[in-house]
Amino acid sequence: MKFVDEYRDPALAEQFAQAIRQLVTRGWTIMEVCGGQTHSIMKYGIDQLLPSQVVLLHGPGCPVCVTPVEVLDKALEIASRPEVIFCSFGDMLRVPGSSGDLLSAKAAGADVRIVYSPLDAVKLAKSHPDKQVVFLAVGFETTAPANALAVEQASRMGLDNFTVLVSHVLVPPAIEAILQAPENQVNGFLAAGHVCAVMGCEEYEPIAAQYRVPIVVTGFEPLDILQGIYMCVKQLEEGRAEVENQYARSVRPTGNQPARELIRRVFRVIPRKWRGIGEIPASGLGLAEPYAKYDAEQRFGVAATSVPESSECISGLILQGRKKPPECPAFGKRCTPEQPLGATMVSTEGACAAYYRYARGR
Repeated sequence: MKFVDEYRDPALAEQFAQAIRQLVTRGWTIMEVCGGQTHSIMKYGIDQLLPSQVVLLHGPGCPVCVTPVEVLDKALEIASRPEVIFCSFGDMLRVPGSSGDLLSAKAAGADVRIVYSPLDAVKLAKSHPDKQVVFLAVGFETTAPANALAVEQASRMGLDNFTVLVSHVLVPPAIEAILQAPENQVNGFLAAGHVCAVMGCEEYEPIAAQYRVPIVVTGFEPLDILQGIYMCVKQLEEGRAEVENQYARSVRPTGNQPARELIRRVFRVIPRKWRGIGEIPASGLGLAEPYAKYDAEQRFGVAATSVPESSECISGLILQGRKKPPECPAFGKRCTPEQPLGATMVSTEGACAAYYRYARGR
């Protein structure tokens, strides 16, 4: 396919791999933040092209995976109410809460609907004034503008029957939390290109400077990732710690200013709990005061819900780069995509799902 195949050229991939092998002189551990990058790495065998000195760890960059159990439980409680039409993207329907998932709730009679845009939920609220329409707003900075637009649109239309259950998280605080951990082994990061297409690269510069780690903004195709690894290793070998932009065809240093302004209007920065990791200060988005009436937690009285994590699932360790999926005793046995114990096996961007699909035969 034009404009895609050129980033999947096997000969060029081998050239990048050879350049990395010639460059590296010692061991380096690099974390790709985004689950989409993890899947490309496993699908195309990028980890197998690298010299043994370069180790890749998989970070917390899957929005489905880091959505806490209690958010799913709140969603299930709200969706079970007869007056509610509960809307979500399809990838959230099979993520397990403590006692089921949204797909099971739908099978049991709840009005749970898959939408392809949060604006679809706004349209449902307008066409069903006798129902309470709730949209599950999760994700990183990538999905925040569209969700902010939906809230702003509902406000302009004067809709009183539309709310959002918000579980937005932010990438830079998660990177800092990993770097601050006593057991941290990460020497450099591949940052998610789609997040930076919205937010730009500038907010990573203080992190690179303070913690002396290279951060390379990287795309998702095999050559993007290999070039990003090369750029990161080159910095490490030269003793540099800078923010570089491999994904310049899509990312500007200052990001998308209108989208950033929309996020600033509708949301405010708050502490946020991450599934399997715990609470990270200033790592999430909640609705700003002018839009508080659209907060589903407050409207349905579920804000205080708190649920313990599964003791068997080690997804938290995987999301922090402390374990890899095959190190979990349940991987591929008690935990499969058909019967998942945790979100990292459910999500199409989850590390466990990537290993199960692409690397079980290794």
